[in-house]
Amino acid sequence: MALNYVATNCRIQSRQPPPPESHRRHHTATSFHHHLATFLSSTFKQIDVPVKQKDPGGGGKLLLDAFVDFAFRFVDQPLLPSQSNFAPVEELKEAVPVTDLVEGVIPDDFSEGVYIRNGPNPLFGGLKSTESIFGKTNHIWIEGEGMLHALYFQKSSDGKWSVVYKNRHLQTETFKMEKNRGKPSFLPAIKGDSPAVLAAYFLNWMRFGKVNKDLSNTGVVCHGGKFYSVAENHAAQEFDILGLDARGEWDINGAWDRPFTAHPKKAPGTGELVIFGMQPFKPFIELGIVSADGERLLHKVDLDLDRCALVHDIGVTERYNVIMDFPLTIDLSRLLTGGQLINYDKEGYARIGVMPRYGNTESIRWFDVAPNCTFHILNCFEDGNEVVVRACRCLNSVLTVTGSEMGEDRFDWFSRRFRFRRGNVGDDGGSSSSSGDELFFTRCYEWRLNMKTGEVKERNLTGETEASMDFPVIHPGFTGLPNRFGYTQTIDVEASSTSGKPKFGGLAKLYFQDQPKTNSRDDDECGDAIKVEYHELEKNTFCSGAAFVPKLAACEEDDGWIVAFVHNEDTDTSKVYIIDAKKFSSQPVAKITLPCRVPYGFHGAFVPMSLPLML
Repeated sequence: MALNYVATNCRIQSRQPPPPESHRRHHTATSFHHHLATFLSSTFKQIDVPVKQKDPGGGGKLLLDAFVDFAFRFVDQPLLPSQSNFAPVEELKEAVPVTDLVEGVIPDDFSEGVYIRNGPNPLFGGLKSTESIFGKTNHIWIEGEGMLHALYFQKSSDGKWSVVYKNRHLQTETFKMEKNRGKPSFLPAIKGDSPAVLAAYFLNWMRFGKVNKDLSNTGVVCHGGKFYSVAENHAAQEFDILGLDARGEWDINGAWDRPFTAHPKKAPGTGELVIFGMQPFKPFIELGIVSADGERLLHKVDLDLDRCALVHDIGVTERYNVIMDFPLTIDLSRLLTGGQLINYDKEGYARIGVMPRYGNTESIRWFDVAPNCTFHILNCFEDGNEVVVRACRCLNSVLTVTGSEMGEDRFDWFSRRFRFRRGNVGDDGGSSSSSGDELFFTRCYEWRLNMKTGEVKERNLTGETEASMDFPVIHPGFTGLPNRFGYTQTIDVEASSTSGKPKFGGLAKLYFQDQPKTNSRDDDECGDAIKVEYHELEKNTFCSGAAFVPKLAACEEDDGWIVAFVHNEDTDTSKVYIIDAKKFSSQPVAKITLPCRVPYGFHGAFVPMSLPLML
């Protein structure tokens, strides 16, 4: 109905003297926005679960495609020189041996296995924007089809290492569809002018049965002997760890019919996988528990939230699931009133839920906390009557940024929000700045939730350190259990400010049980802050996908190695570093040069395993 109205309205206008272009765009967009908003608002009220629109048929599909081709123009998003390693790369035709490119020595007590990292690698040369009579829409920087980058470590009987590198796009259904079409087809439907986002939302749904592409670009999970690529906007994708070939969606034998979390957690003791799925319709979030063998969905419960919080991570302890409900939300109704799909409400409520492993909605114990924006949990565990939650916490999200907010000098705008300002740490560990400064400055933070009294204690663990930290990892054997050490990537403020995207110029080791007066980066008083040790990368060198690899026959929690994909922007060379976690600030014990550039990406994992004779 809305499309017919627009077409009719255009024909009537063509009989009269043409008004100015700006007026035509405004009038058409406003008319479309009004009618589409009416249609969607009535439609959304009737939808309780995700619905895939039926194929409109050959003729209908051709008409819709023709309309999109007429009304929308895809344009490349330009990259600054400082953003060059966010650009995509081509797939390699085959695996490439890199044993001869190892600088240093791969340790004898390093595990055989696969170090693998996921990340966005957009088709057709990069991220796109669209221009149309309804306005503009843009891909945001975290979009882009997933690409796996894998490094295989194999040790011979005489102790010699062989190392091979391989990359591969995740061959999701939407990836194959656009690849076959040979052009961008899904309209960006997250960021932009609200009439254009609404139009993109509606047209994608009508043409493809889903609003967004299956990006599958965030993390990698091994469960039940199988391997999955995960992201929170769609189902997990199974793939072959050796060839990196896709094997289809994982719906837990038909029992899970919604998106999958980017950070599922294995429950300590049982090996069960705790997951959740998020969607912009009720039920907004459901939690599930998957059997240790990955064959059965053992438990599923609606968390009964009254908003779609953009939840990226979940925590587990020995007995509980830990749920973050913070005021970064997805709300379709905002589009209907001209707002943004994703928004952070600094005045909104924030709470953490603690739920018995197999509990129901009524069993969740909610604890109110100070408003914040937290994506990544470092670890959760039980300490007496308290459930302890440690995470990387900041006060806003880069996902909510609009061009009008930044003004003319976008680099100054980003610089002030990424940068630390001394004296801004308030009593609750948050920022006391009212200017918007350091909103993207991420600190390691702790909440202690007393299950007996309901009391909440929260504090900033890293004090007035000038290092913003995110993408935390720990020894995987301590998930859900008390741990002494954690590791994060540290943001290079200058480089991030210049590029307008986070760049990680180093790594940090967190000593949760040590509280020195000074940290290893400067001599400032740190109060009761924990000890932090830093591993600084070379100038203009940045990392992604850090993971912890336990040493063979390790005796202590930090007996292991930190591995990370690293890129030097001066030489345009990508490597993998192996760093001794016990000698953290020392030089890497090995640097492995890769045969191609590896773009900055998201989460990595190391999978210990025996490899076939493939080298």
